[in-house]
Amino acid sequence: MATSSAPDGARFTIVAAAAKLPPPGGPRLSGGVFAHGSMDLRYYKPPRPDPQTPHDQDELYFVASGTGAFVCGGTRHAIGPGDALFAPAHAVHRFEDTSDDFAVWVVFYGAKGGEDG
Repeated sequence: MATSSAPDGARFTIVAAAAKLPPPGGPRLSGGVFAHGSMDLRYYKPPRPDPQTPHDQDELYFVASGTGAFVCGGTRHAIGPGDALFAPAHAVHRFEDTSDDFAVWVVFYGAKGGEDG
């Protein structure tokens, strides 16, 4: 998880988040922006193809820029800026057919294994 802390009402920008993206070919694909308790805010600009594997926590994605498709389980959605997406813990998911400028905010949260709901 990211180790930064922030005061109440903190603001995070795409420019600052993009500066935290790791170099290509490294072990991490997203840049850590902020963590608080079980929540981890990251910024992700997926390579093509998107090599994601299922995660241990529930995830929310918010499309920051670009267009593409989100595949989760057996469902595929066309996506663009402003869209919010959910992937439950352990679900197979990925981004496909993304534009060159595609990037998302990612929020991992809750207990490992996902929340009941």
